[in-house]
Amino acid sequence: MHDLIIIGAGPAGLTAALYAGRFKIYTRIFEKLSCGGQILLSPSIENYPGFPEGVSTFDLIDKFKKQVEDLGLKVEDENVLEVIPDGRIYNVKTESGIFKTKTIIIASGAFSKRLGIKGEDKFIGKGVSYCGTCDGPLFKDKDILVVGGGDRALEDAMFLANYANIVHLVHRRSEFRASGILVDKVKANPKIKFVLDSVVEEIAGEEKVERARVKNVKTGKDLDILCQGVFIFVGIVPNTGFIKNLIKTNESGFITIDQKMHTSREGIFACGDCAEKGLYQVVSACGDGATAADSAHKYLLKS
Repeated sequence: MHDLIIIGAGPAGLTAALYAGRFKIYTRIFEKLSCGGQILLSPSIENYPGFPEGVSTFDLIDKFKKQVEDLGLKVEDENVLEVIPDGRIYNVKTESGIFKTKTIIIASGAFSKRLGIKGEDKFIGKGVSYCGTCDGPLFKDKDILVVGGGDRALEDAMFLANYANIVHLVHRRSEFRASGILVDKVKANPKIKFVLDSVVEEIAGEEKVERARVKNVKTGKDLDILCQGVFIFVGIVPNTGFIKNLIKTNESGFITIDQKMHTSREGIFACGDCAEKGLYQVVSACGDGATAADSAHKYLLKS
């Protein structure tokens, strides 16, 4: 019988584990992929406190992980399939077995949203990508197209400009959602060209991406942009399929929580990108994780 099982080992899950370890709660940490989650899709983070020059995301997560391991906890390679309530106990079903626990912290994160357009699925791995850090070096001296207007899109556009010949940045509005500093940096980069008030309607080619058809939402005119790569950053979808029939989620699948990270079911808490909130950043995920662990600890003390 465990006191706590943490599902997910991104910034939120690892911070929750850090606090759980310090509370000396008997804890297991399950992660189906690798520590870090979505943050590893960006090469660096420039707005994390204490690192004015920025910090490598891989280095930051390594520090998180080591700090957790120093408390005697480890991240286990387990894919959680289902959570089954049994009175005041929960059975966490994975591919290797069933684990009993008194409390759960869901920090399962999210994955990249797709555009859902013609050619997108066909060319995944053949020019269509959702990770600039992973695939950017493959597009040295190529023309590429980046879709999106948030921090992630602009960060990756700048990273990709280090390799590509030209980066076409397509955004459906005339203004970006990204931070002002990021927007200024992108505007100052001569390799990045803006295609605003526009959406991508089709990705085309023979065996690999060769072009994208872009439509101006104000004029209705279509434009064919020749490119060898299309990088898509248009939001996230929460990894909550295994839990959403048990606890309350919003229409997009994000877990509904209160200020103390309580979900709609007693003994289950949620934090990070899988939860419904206003700010999806590493620093806020860490705060969520600390709060979730504190709430789980207080719940256990009263049980």
